[in-house]
Amino acid sequence: MKIISPTCFACLVFSWLFSGCGTSSEEGIGSHENWEVSLGDKFSSQYSHLDQINRKNLDRLELAWTFRSGDLTERRNTQIQCNPIIVDGVLFGSTPTMKAVALDAGTGKLLWEFDPKKDFEVPITVNRGLTYFRDGSGDRVFFSAGSFLFALNAQTGQLVRDFGDSGKVSLKEGLGDWAKDLYVISTSPGIIFEDKIIVGTRVSENNDAAPGYVRAFNAFTGALDWVFHTIPRPGEYGYDTWPVDSYQRAGGANSWSGFSLDEKRGMVFVPTGSASFDFWGGNRLGDNLFSNSVIALNAATGERIWHYQTVRHDMWDRDLPAPPNLVRVVHSGKTVDAVAQITKTGRVFVFNRETGDPLFPIEEMDVPLSDLMGEVAAASQPLPVLPPPFARQVFTDEEVTDISPESGDYVREMLKGKRYGHMYMPPSTEGTVVFPGFDGGGEWGGAAFDPTSGWLYVNANEMPWIHTMVPTFDQAGAGLGKSVYMVNCGMCHGPAMAGDPTGDYPSLIGVGGRLASGELVDIITKGKGRMPGFQHLKEAEREAVLAYINRQEGSEVDAHEEGMESNLGAVPYTHTGYHRFFDQDGYPAVKPPWGTLSAIDLNKGEISWQVPLGEFKELTERGIPKTGTENYGGPVVTAGGLVFIGASKDEYFRVFDKVTGEELWKYKLPAAGYATPAVYAVNGKQYVVIAAGGGKIGTDPGDYYLAFALKD
Repeated sequence: MKIISPTCFACLVFSWLFSGCGTSSEEGIGSHENWEVSLGDKFSSQYSHLDQINRKNLDRLELAWTFRSGDLTERRNTQIQCNPIIVDGVLFGSTPTMKAVALDAGTGKLLWEFDPKKDFEVPITVNRGLTYFRDGSGDRVFFSAGSFLFALNAQTGQLVRDFGDSGKVSLKEGLGDWAKDLYVISTSPGIIFEDKIIVGTRVSENNDAAPGYVRAFNAFTGALDWVFHTIPRPGEYGYDTWPVDSYQRAGGANSWSGFSLDEKRGMVFVPTGSASFDFWGGNRLGDNLFSNSVIALNAATGERIWHYQTVRHDMWDRDLPAPPNLVRVVHSGKTVDAVAQITKTGRVFVFNRETGDPLFPIEEMDVPLSDLMGEVAAASQPLPVLPPPFARQVFTDEEVTDISPESGDYVREMLKGKRYGHMYMPPSTEGTVVFPGFDGGGEWGGAAFDPTSGWLYVNANEMPWIHTMVPTFDQAGAGLGKSVYMVNCGMCHGPAMAGDPTGDYPSLIGVGGRLASGELVDIITKGKGRMPGFQHLKEAEREAVLAYINRQEGSEVDAHEEGMESNLGAVPYTHTGYHRFFDQDGYPAVKPPWGTLSAIDLNKGEISWQVPLGEFKELTERGIPKTGTENYGGPVVTAGGLVFIGASKDEYFRVFDKVTGEELWKYKLPAAGYATPAVYAVNGKQYVVIAAGGGKIGTDPGDYYLAFALKD
């Protein structure tokens, strides 16, 4: 891996100016004490103007306080992915079991908590942040859990009863009657424009997905103000990019990762994900606007201003994973307000904020044909020429891991018969290597932008995954239980019910001996953890899939007799699940680095530096250079010259020099910090806080918030 470090005199001067060395380290906090909006501000900058903590005094950085929520569960993948907000000395965050909490931001003392599960059916999933609204009479906090958006009194945590239905609105409002029994939640916070809260949703990634419309609710009353149809209706822009009846049956194209807002221009910027079913689109032929798009909407009305589609007719789950950064750059000698969107493919698209015109050239890459029944791949996909990719783009024989001869031999044997060698190789029944993987390069932690330099900081995963399609039933017909399982369950738990080795998707083998039939019915209907509820299943279908899971004799009946023809006919494939491609010892099948942190100069379209993020100590001790690890959660950058980031599988919280990429400080967390930190100040004292919830990729769960400050 090439590491580019500035060594010229001008760069050293730049480093000095922006490292806190040119100003008093005890000054400059002023009006920037709050972290009032998730990801720092409505521009999603992940930037703090605070410089009290800087590279001169990191030796004094220590743990200031710890908060434990006390609500860990037995589920190994319980997590906290929240980027908390801090308003006037109060921290608002969420816990592993979906409680909202308010803490004294200077001490970590609990002020109040709200547990929606006491009165509502709310599954334990993840929450990545809350939304603060100053309403002039009594500030409120908006919190999403399950299929509800709750309005809470910011001082007490009690429901604001004059909002919606006694303090809540349904996230299914405005999606249409056919979505009422489908899976709809929201993992990322909404954003406030004037008297509106604009929200997005997470939906199923299978053929039973609800539509991913973007909506605005009145922040006082909860009334629905506007809806933008991401799957266009007749007469709307983009309708001709779908089959004519898609608006009546198609789902997905949802904005699950959050928004950015230019209040002055009245523009909200919406990143969207793929249309469903994610990996086969024979029933949605066409480009499928507005899936996989950056969309600029009029924040007052929801009307489209401009859009750019980053992936056409997605078959690879290439959702836009984070809100775009609203940035100001120097381009062709002029200062330009722009939009920078990171992607799972490790690219950055940069657009003029007002017009949507790309600031750097975009070329078209030809896409191989699909040989799946009924599928037609888009002829080409757009790739920005600049900035260069911040993650490798293609898995080839030359990229096979070299950490040991045994590892290389094992991976080469596993590759036999698989399809690879093109970043847009279509899904296949032989197995296709997806690289960067389903959770890389950029992810939901977002990127941090430094307005003083025009540099964007982004962490990336470089993990290959093997993705295999399977028919939902054979030519002779399939039993109802197996068919329902393969269509709804097999994509996560696998066709053999063995789950995922990392523990993200548990094994179902023997589940009938661990859980009573009634408990299983409840989980299938209502969902649990990251698993959605399947309320749309008929009673016969639920009974059949339960019998299939439990391997009961005589459980198989013909699917065509139970009304499954339309579902199976529309989706002739499912897949064997989300499988990382490891060597025999559980390390990624590709050459290191496996996780990186990069600084990208958006003015020049250049990568300024790139370093590994995370470490497998046992490999380093064998003499292998630091490899980096898988990582979840993003960075923040500060006026003190620093980049703060947790994210790594090795459970460290780290500080890097923002100019050189040098690692300056690290702290071993009690659980992995799979969340984006927040930076704030209370009574003139600067803090950096991170949620340590662990629980992903086989790491132990945690229930911590940890805040760091300078030792007095």
